[in-house]
Amino acid sequence: MRVPLSWLAEHADLPPDLSAEQLDATFVRLGLEVEQIQDTAADVRGPLVIGEVLEIEELTGFKKPIRYCRVRVGAEEVRGIVCGATNFAVGDRVVVALPGSVLPGGFAITARTTYGHLSDGMICSTRELQLGDEAGGILVLPPDREVGADAVDALALSDIVVELNVTPDR
Repeated sequence: MRVPLSWLAEHADLPPDLSAEQLDATFVRLGLEVEQIQDTAADVRGPLVIGEVLEIEELTGFKKPIRYCRVRVGAEEVRGIVCGATNFAVGDRVVVALPGSVLPGGFAITARTTYGHLSDGMICSTRELQLGDEAGGILVLPPDREVGADAVDALALSDIVVELNVTPDR
């Protein structure tokens, strides 16, 4: 069972300077086995921002659906991004990993030409951000999210996650 420290803090009075070692020792005293303590902020580096989809061009002639999207990632900054997901529309707010970003698993984002277009970043799914196992499409955010804002802060991606081994005899 994975338990984010931010969620635990909503339900328990935790000291603000609680270290990973103290947290581990506390769970052990409670009879729970800690398998891993992960700092999710260490898994995501670089420019990860909230973008607004401005245009979508459906690319044809490929074995799977491919879209070339124009995405606003700042006040006056628009990037072209190739994407294979189809669950988002013009006007949607999405998470964009810009070139230079590194996503969980060490996946480095670079600008590259693919399907005949320069893809200058990546529109992210929940699985790519390790926010869930759903790989069916892009993470679409509420429309009030500020374009260009840091997505790491907006999505609380910098958290400590404790993985507990729940034993059936407890």
